Amino acid sequence: MTDKAQDKEIRNTLLTKKQELADLLHHSADDAAPVELDQTQQGRLSRMDALQQQAMAAETQRRRQRDMQLIDAALKRLDEGEYGYCVNCGEAIEPERLALDPATPFCIAHAR
Repeated sequence: MTDKAQDKEIRNTLLTKKQELADLLHHSADDAAPVELDQTQQGRLSRMDALQQQAMAAETQRRRQRDMQLIDAALKRLDEGEYGYCVNCGEAIEPERLALDPATPFCIAHAR
């Protein structure tokens, strides 16, 4: 579906996104660390807020890791000459969809 120049551009885009995610994961690892529940230093609302922030940070980390897996899968499809085709039905994924999310494995019909 793509030529060598397009493949190189797609690969660079995917690798750049992967590096950005890896950097974000590295720099935000402390945000998901367990919260100390020292009642002598924090009030109840502060602890609740800290626990909520920890949970949100953990979910963000989980999503970033999932996005990195999607990028790795897209790179594999690119290597195998299957990039740009829906992994479910095999039909071509719309170019506009790939432009918005180059790691997407599904056409619009199967993304739902």
